[in-house]
Amino acid sequence: MDGDLYEKSGVEIIRELGQRYAVYHKRLGITQQEVAKRSGLSVFTISSFENGSSTGITLTSLIKLLRSIGFLEEINKLLPELPESPRSLFKKQNR
Repeated sequence: MDGDLYEKSGVEIIRELGQRYAVYHKRLGITQQEVAKRSGLSVFTISSFENGSSTGITLTSLIKLLRSIGFLEEINKLLPELPESPRSLFKKQNR
């Protein structure tokens, strides 16, 4: 995504994600019809997400879309597990 994410609205970010998703499945040689079949979502939903006309995609739908192209593990990058806090480590050491 171009530019500073914090300056973009949620709608702008979702539109860019939709455009990027289209590039991904096309490069993988997967059609919208195949994505629909794999994800259980309609071609209309997929097309609307990709062309930016629908910016209210649910997290459940995004998970289905990522799964359909074999990129579900990327969801971990949204909120990676945090390392244990220094305070918690200190308390464990002093038990």
